[in-house]
This record gives sequence, C-alpha cells and structure tokens, in this order.
Amino acid sequence: MKAKNCLIFGGSGQIGRNLIRKLTKNNYKVTVVTRNIHQKSYIIKTQANAGYIDIVEANIFEEKKIRELFKKTDICINLVGILFEKKRGNTFKNIHTVFPSILSKFSKEYNLKHFIHLSALGINEAKDSKYAKSKLEGEQNIFKNFPLATILRPSIVFSQDDQLTTNFMTLLNRLPFFPLYYKGNTKFAPIHCSDLTDTIHHIISNNIYSKIIECVGPEVITFRELIERLLNLIGKKRILVPFPLPLAEISASLFEIMPNPIITRDQLRLLKYDNIFSGKYKTNADIGMPSKRYFNQEVKKYCYMWRDGGQFSTEKYIMNNDLGNKGN
Repeated sequence: MKAKNCLIFGGSGQIGRNLIRKLTKNNYKVTVVTRNIHQKSYIIKTQANAGYIDIVEANIFEEKKIRELFKKTDICINLVGILFEKKRGNTFKNIHTVFPSILSKFSKEYNLKHFIHLSALGINEAKDSKYAKSKLEGEQNIFKNFPLATILRPSIVFSQDDQLTTNFMTLLNRLPFFPLYYKGNTKFAPIHCSDLTDTIHHIISNNIYSKIIECVGPEVITFRELIERLLNLIGKKRILVPFPLPLAEISASLFEIMPNPIITRDQLRLLKYDNIFSGKYKTNADIGMPSKRYFNQEVKKYCYMWRDGGQFSTEKYIMNNDLGNKGN
C-alpha cells in the first residue's frame, strides 16, 4: 500500500509527537512544519524512523513556502494553538482565526483528501472569552473554505508530556494552599492524549467526514475533584481555598505580566463554563472511538516524579516489600 502524506502543523507538542508516532507506525509519511528547526527538530526527528518524517522550518504565515508543501500532501492536520497571547503576532486572532483560514484555503485549492483542525470544547458558550471567540471564528472560516473539513473539539488533554497535570502537581508540591475558582465546580471530561490521537488516526484512515466531533474522556470530573485526585496521587495535603471573583481577577492580571502566566483573565472567564460534551455534535464514541484511559490510572504512571522520594516513594517501597515477602 502506498504511504499517504500528512502535513502537520504544531507537531512538537504533546499531541503532535504522539500523533507522529502513531501515523508513521501505520505507514503514513509525515511532514512537520516548525518555526525553529534548531530548537524543535531534535524532539521531532526521534518520533519516527528515517524516511517517514521530514521537518521543514517555516513561519506559519510564510504563505509562499507553505503553499509548496500542499502540492506534495494528501492530508493536512492543524494542531497549532495558544492558551494566552504574546507579543510579535502571537494573538488569538492570528493563531486561531487567520492561520486556520489560510490552511483551509490551500486544502481546497490543492484538492486535499482531508483537513483536520484541532479546536476546543465549550467555545459556543464562552462568548466573553477572546480565546473562545477566536476559535469559533476560525471554525467558521474553515467550513467556508473547505466544507469537508473535520474539526475536533477536545476537553482538557492530559499525559505525562502535558502542561496541565504536570504544572498543577508542581504547584501543589510548592504551595501550602491552592486557589479554587468558581468554587471548583467547573466540569471537565479529560481525555488522554493517546485517546485523542487514536481518534485522529481513525478519522483519516477511515475517511470520516463528520464536521464537528467533541472529544471527551470516559468520566466527568469537577476542577475541585481534579485537584483532589492529584493531591492524593502525589501524597500531599493542601488547603483548597475558594477565591472570590474580584480577588481572582486581580491575581490573574498580575500573573499576565509573567512570560508563562499561571492563569490569565481570559482563562478565568473560560472557567465559568463547563468543558464537557454538549449533546449537539457527535463525540469520539459516536464514531467508534470511545476513550479507554481513565484519569487516575494514567496520571499514576508518572506522578511519582512529584512524590517524596520519587521512584522510591513510600507507595512503591511498600509494594516492593510486599512482593519480596511473598517471594520468601
């Protein structure tokens, strides 16, 4: 079988790396576009065997250079996204609205078999968020330009390479208390990175065109429950403090000064809305790819890095002693 060519934008992140491994193992040839080949290529090139991966350095708005890549591909996958705005053009509008519009135009112009775009869950409701508004406008532009596109809306994505559970466990290790916004009642349906990439592979290998697909994990948990589970997994006890909204907004505005803010005012607005399946669109389960990986079971595999003693934490030590005693 002739290998299909996939063009991936955003291939150096947790989702991109996982997807590259999955696609190349299944006889897809992948071209990954990165803005800094010297900084990112050492990570990307280790994700697949030689001959199955090509790395191209390009600014995502270099239309002439990107256009050339579309002449040699069958499928385009856009995983590019930002959680907060930076200077030098990294705005929500540029990244979430303008850039996907360019890719969808090229996909139509060069008659690609598929264009898959990663969006976000809950953006219909969060109309007061710049992040959500830019994502929604990006989706609308995509369907205007390439009606056969498939847009995935995942809930929060977690894995050992994420910026969610790993950052939270670091903070829970260092802080004596942890803030709960909106009393910690916001609901999520966390999906493991592998379940999400399994869904993407299933879509392109089975030629599924389902417009919008909501990608959710096998369980719904609140923000408070998420933090409590992480605390239990790393063996810590912390005071969980509900933050009044005015105080939360002040702290978020101060965090925005940091290069990588813990939370921004726009993210605070997003937390008002549940991040679970809406019932308005198909889910990954509806297309035959239900999520199999549960939050606790997966985080337990790498949480020892935040436990006292690391790999030799009390939990593992007791387990090993029990095994040793049985052997005697």
